[in-house]
Amino acid sequence: MQDLASRLRRLPPSCGPVRLIGVDGHAGSGKSTFAGQLARALDGAPVLHLDDIASHDELFEWSGRLLTEVIEPLGRGESARYSVYDWHTRRFGPPRTLPPAPVILVEGVGAGRRALRPHLAALLWMELPHEESWARGQQRDGEEQREFWAGWVRAERRHFAEDPSRPFADLLVRQSKEGYEVLPGPATTVGPDQKITHGDGPTAVC
Repeated sequence: MQDLASRLRRLPPSCGPVRLIGVDGHAGSGKSTFAGQLARALDGAPVLHLDDIASHDELFEWSGRLLTEVIEPLGRGESARYSVYDWHTRRFGPPRTLPPAPVILVEGVGAGRRALRPHLAALLWMELPHEESWARGQQRDGEEQREFWAGWVRAERRHFAEDPSRPFADLLVRQSKEGYEVLPGPATTVGPDQKITHGDGPTAVC
């Protein structure tokens, strides 16, 4: 993980003084856990969870708020302030402040969306098939969230069909018994006449 952290620190800033790193993948693919470990390797880098930005009414239609409340202030070198959604009470709470740290991780489904990519220093994709990811997520959330998951799966399918992230990923992250394997992503390895394969081998194990 330290090798990856060092690599990300060396990237040029992408959003004002900030190196904004997207961590995307299907729901249940392990984004939050990985982002937490990466944040610790980055000496406590802030993590913006997109679950705090999304809501029941706007599962994926939150680009405007994210750009206005987070991206634009950070781009000016100012602290961002965004309201955090409570999924139990179904309402937004008090604003949270996000200072313009050297590295900020943006974690969640849609972190590599079209509207956000121009502001990212790098995009990481959690390489786990959607069916396996969704099964893990539903097992984690329990029977009481079954109805929500049915709607979520439909919405996520639609989102990635219209605005895919994986083809633009700089790095693919696979969980292994030893930790994580980090491989070159489609954005750095695939040309217009090439197929996406996994034959390049890991560039790092963290």
